[in-house]
Amino acid sequence: MNTTDHTAGHTAEPLVAADDVRTHFGPVRAVDGVTLRLADGGTLGLVGESGSGKTTLARTLLGLTPASSGSVRTAGVAVRGAGRAARKALHRDAQMIYQDPHASLSPRLRVRSLLTEPYRIHRVPEAARWSVEELLDLVELPAEHAGKYPHELSGGQARRVSIARAIALRPRLLVADEPTAGLDVSAAAAVLNLLRRLTADIGLAYLMVTHNLDTIGYATDRIAVMYLGRIVEEGPVDDVLRRPAHPYTHALVQAVPQPDPAAGGTEPPIIGEPPSPRHPPPGCRFHPRCPLATDRCRTETPEPLDLGGGRLAACHYAPDHLETPLV
Repeated sequence: MNTTDHTAGHTAEPLVAADDVRTHFGPVRAVDGVTLRLADGGTLGLVGESGSGKTTLARTLLGLTPASSGSVRTAGVAVRGAGRAARKALHRDAQMIYQDPHASLSPRLRVRSLLTEPYRIHRVPEAARWSVEELLDLVELPAEHAGKYPHELSGGQARRVSIARAIALRPRLLVADEPTAGLDVSAAAAVLNLLRRLTADIGLAYLMVTHNLDTIGYATDRIAVMYLGRIVEEGPVDDVLRRPAHPYTHALVQAVPQPDPAAGGTEPPIIGEPPSPRHPPPGCRFHPRCPLATDRCRTETPEPLDLGGGRLAACHYAPDHLETPLV
């Protein structure tokens, strides 16, 4: 099977470049000033609590949800205001895997038709297509699955079919929204291994949206931590998870169950529930829940600080947190 890296010859331009992006739904500030980069072939995990704006940001980067302001350029397409032809090109080069694979697969079509439908929509010549059997092989499913309907597939099998459908057009970017949701540990690990292999085999970049730090730590090279519509920390995944520079990131890390109870508590040092995105607090948006908040945090919005080594953190005291890990 030919899985040549189709990204060869691309420029150093970021695959995804978002600048001060805001996506509001009336008074709800789902995404509220995000600047983000993803390199061709890179892997980025977007993590945060439910309601932090992760999925809305991912959809905005693909043009599936319109941005209210700011600029987004994905796979060479200026997403805001893109015409029909540009949008079609974008949707060929950037694909999304949805959280519920059964809901995203038409129950009336067999797997064979589901996998070839993107070719018909985009009028891909026969010579440029993978066969159904090749697509199934890429996602490690037997060829006999081609004749099945979605309801005949397990959760893990349906997830693999949705991945096969997403990569059929050889996209440059894959956005995976909670790709292991609803799967047992074994099936979830297999899906993550598959995504990692595909990045090498066919030159994919991917953005993974999840609340699971274990997933991010295993499956991506970089991490962006999102809170109440903004990215509060970003950097190489190992560095961020081992030495978080923002109290919110530290709280998320602390919330991950420890295999050894003696290794530390599992309760996050967070006070209360997140505020409503309709009425975000002034200053640092995390300050009402932060055990280290000062008067400065309550009144002054922190700008992202460059901590070196590709790390950024939007906390007034981020350098101090690196020097003195939170307890």
